[in-house]
Amino acid sequence: MNARPTPTAPVPPPGCPAHMTGGRVPLHGPGFAADPQAYYAYLRHYGPAAPVELAPGVEATLVTDYSAALQLLQDSGSFRKDARRWRDLGEGRVPADSPVTPLLAYRPNCMFTDGAEHLRLRQAVTDSMARVDPRTLSRSTGKISEYLISQFGDRGSADLLGDYAKQLPLFVFNELFGCPAEIGDRVLFGISGMFDGVNAERATEVLFQAVGELVALKRTRPGDDVTSWLMEHQAALTDEEMVHQLALLLGAGAEPLRNLIGNLLHRLLTDDRYADGGGLIDEALDDTLWDNPPMSNYAPHYPASDMEFAGEKLRAGDLVLVSFAAANTGPALTAARQAGSNRAHLSWSAGPHACPSKEPARQITVTAVENLLNQLPDIELAVPEDSLVWRPGPFNRGLVTLPTRFTPVRTAGRAAPHEHPGTPSAESAGTAGSGRGRERGGMWSQFLNWLTK
Repeated sequence: MNARPTPTAPVPPPGCPAHMTGGRVPLHGPGFAADPQAYYAYLRHYGPAAPVELAPGVEATLVTDYSAALQLLQDSGSFRKDARRWRDLGEGRVPADSPVTPLLAYRPNCMFTDGAEHLRLRQAVTDSMARVDPRTLSRSTGKISEYLISQFGDRGSADLLGDYAKQLPLFVFNELFGCPAEIGDRVLFGISGMFDGVNAERATEVLFQAVGELVALKRTRPGDDVTSWLMEHQAALTDEEMVHQLALLLGAGAEPLRNLIGNLLHRLLTDDRYADGGGLIDEALDDTLWDNPPMSNYAPHYPASDMEFAGEKLRAGDLVLVSFAAANTGPALTAARQAGSNRAHLSWSAGPHACPSKEPARQITVTAVENLLNQLPDIELAVPEDSLVWRPGPFNRGLVTLPTRFTPVRTAGRAAPHEHPGTPSAESAGTAGSGRGRERGGMWSQFLNWLTK
């Protein structure tokens, strides 16, 4: 049974109707998005873990303490990742149309597997990602950054989320995975739609179809790319396994990276320590990962048996999440950060399921931000900071928009087409072989055309 607040417990933050959710604190709605730290402060009075509601009707236990989170993440014997163990979902207590189910439901990839199967899939992913050359990645990120800036540089204003941070990771992954034009158009369309909630079911279908075609293409024409390396790995992945690992890398990589770039830019533009050009981007990145991580609450786990953990009685199959944001900002960690442990945060997770692409993600982020600031040195926030709105939802931490202004610049080189990069063309969602899709092309086709002009 979950612990209940004591009579001296803090008052729930404004907009937190815990009394209406059976004592569970809701991690959804504008109140949580606007001030999550107030919610985490309230949750801590339950102890190292607390009862929460992820969406209407979706209950979970959230681990908010750093030590308890680390223990859970490293204990693959007591806690499992296979979402088919999720008892509430299996017994029909989770609404069929719940917005959180797509990020929690089982898929046959290395995130949702355990034991020997997890080791096999995980090794294939980590070995393939390890073959990415840092210099090649830096050049690729630089080219893509130049292209995106060319789309808005002469305007003197830009939404750095929609015009830049959202697009850049998708373009980088398309290049890393060796996507040709038409397949890449649909990959971008699918990932964007899945996370923006624009016909998410159709977007998911488009993504998996496009990735399936990419796998079939690389079976016959392998290249110097992550898809081909994954295919060549001694784990001997089947086509279905290939599709699911690639979809995981695209989805789980692009969305957090979008938020990380956006949150870092937000810090650089609003924090006095960095707004005047002082401080290193690397330092600002680590501060962002501590204080405002792109994935605030995730790492779903399920107890293998009934147990007591962090002061909570858990049943086998209960959904347990880690709050990276709460764990990173707990009072007990203040001394550790001041002592210089600036990368001991949990924002990349920990244990056997820690992020396999931490170093490429850091490199992409730093390169993208450095290039932007070099080309637009006087960029500044175009609206009051307190008017910025954060996207709702229990898992991700990211802004809706980041409006900026700067002295207009004329970027060097090629002329860029004038389709807004945040809006996938309708044709880019078409099926392979569609002549209509080739006539106009989507975002990736336009980038490839720009490169050759």
